[in-house]
Amino acid sequence: QVQLVESGGGLAQPGGFLRLSCAASGSIFSINAMGWYRQAPGKQRELVAVITSGGSTNYADSVKGRFTISRDNAKNTVYLQMNSLKPEDTAVYYCSAHVLTTTLRNDNYWGQGTQVTVSS
Repeated sequence: QVQLVESGGGLAQPGGFLRLSCAASGSIFSINAMGWYRQAPGKQRELVAVITSGGSTNYADSVKGRFTISRDNAKNTVYLQMNSLKPEDTAVYYCSAHVLTTTLRNDNYWGQGTQVTVSS
């Protein structure tokens, strides 16, 4: 079993910042890509940012230049630094990790989600 636990969501003002963290634990042999997705009310879940084990990153156009994804491989943790927040960034943010387990099974795992609200 693999668990992803997110933290760091909350309320921020427009132009403000938040930092999300997601720690993976359990029967992990290695983790390939880790990423952040978000889902706003009435909308589909969308990719925000993804980072490979080697550090290559990819961002949604809507967050480029404002959000930064990073990871600490030793801690199996991924971060999302969100700056210059906008009301349209309001959503539930989900962490995702593509894990090779100790039983040599490849699977994608999700966190429980953390609410980010941007409002004055």
